[in-house]
Amino acid sequence: MKTREHYTLDDLIEVMAALRDPEGGCPWDLEQDFKSIAPYTLEEAYEVADAIDRDDIRDLREELGDLLFQPIYHAQMASEIGAFDIHNVIHDVTSKMISRHPHVFGDKDAASASDVNQIWEQQKKAEKKPTDSALDGVTTTLPALLKAQKLQKKAAKVGFEWTELSDVFTKLEEELSELKEACAKRDENHIFEELGDVLFVIANIGRVLGLNAEESLRQCNNKFETRFKGMEHDLRIQGKSFGDMTLNEMLKLWSKQKEKAVNNAA
Repeated sequence: MKTREHYTLDDLIEVMAALRDPEGGCPWDLEQDFKSIAPYTLEEAYEVADAIDRDDIRDLREELGDLLFQPIYHAQMASEIGAFDIHNVIHDVTSKMISRHPHVFGDKDAASASDVNQIWEQQKKAEKKPTDSALDGVTTTLPALLKAQKLQKKAAKVGFEWTELSDVFTKLEEELSELKEACAKRDENHIFEELGDVLFVIANIGRVLGLNAEESLRQCNNKFETRFKGMEHDLRIQGKSFGDMTLNEMLKLWSKQKEKAVNNAA
């Protein structure tokens, strides 16, 4: 392919086809299939989210490119077995977006985001084929917290949910009590099960509050990592390591990192 000042989507499609060409393609790319590439697809999506979290617009541009390459990769493999190609994918998603936005492309009206959500759900329902369960349609490979909230959302649509947030907190207290009891008995299988129940209820609290539990935990992970690395930095300045500290001393260092975060945010 000739070097160009500006490449297009068609150029990227051509590059992908060349990588998978049995004659002269890339040996690594030729060995791949849908299952082997799927983890990279997920990884690229998370790297996009990470760039957004870091407010790094230059990195976001690069990561979006890496993510864009993933559907082209999958579509190329699909085209090789005569299933579909990237143009079919683009057609389908364009058609779906037009169908689900009749307030933009049709004769329906939407004055608020709430109205849009209602129209979106109505259109999805009209498109769906008859199913055996109200829970059908939740992707099996979603991160566990995100999947929990999607399952709970579907159950709520048929009325299976607590009427008040206080009821959910009562349920959380019940599950925490059962987890403590399992821990006291040192029943590993029961502990494992009850921990899952606690996490499921916490995910439901997030859903009721309109919060994404997966995103909340991801931000918490980032916060923990930043503060912990801050503790390590402070210790290095002092010529110390965690091995020189008691737990109480570590907790004091942790508190200092929290204070730094508050002051920086002010």
